[in-house]
Amino acid sequence: MGITIEEINGTNIHDVGTCNGEFTIDAKLVLHADNSDIRYTIVDAPMTTKRYGEEDVDYASYIGNPDKSVFFAYADGRFAGQITLRKSWNGYACIENIVVDTRFRRQGIGNQLISRAKQWAQQRNLAGLSLETQNNNVNACRFYERCGFQLGGFDSQLYKGINRDTDEIALYWYLQFE
Repeated sequence: MGITIEEINGTNIHDVGTCNGEFTIDAKLVLHADNSDIRYTIVDAPMTTKRYGEEDVDYASYIGNPDKSVFFAYADGRFAGQITLRKSWNGYACIENIVVDTRFRRQGIGNQLISRAKQWAQQRNLAGLSLETQNNNVNACRFYERCGFQLGGFDSQLYKGINRDTDEIALYWYLQFE
């Protein structure tokens, strides 16, 4: 399978948000803090499927912008995934969103999107990459660890504004460049 990565432009902007990014929740990370180290164990959770809603984002403002961008992955010419980046106040490139379509997972597309994000950040002399995900997105957490990210923080209150009864925890992952 031939995988290509393209930066957002006027021709491919229509591909934004067209991935089927749903994922199955069947486990979650339970966090343990030991001084400044955050560790976790994985426990079973009731099986559900999650899909994020559409965000109201002006993606045209990403075209040619030196402080933010979107990269698209294509597998044999078919849209397979995207990663959205922005330069953050703290010297990191923040991954706002990364998604690989369910039909194309486990084929190296996520790795190529992360590699392209690293390149983008290094070209801007940024300290590394950062992102936020949830403790119930175990496959994503494992993927980020395989890519070299370290769990740097968490927020047990972030999602309470959406659902007061949620036990979902925001996890903050960091990949620092040498």
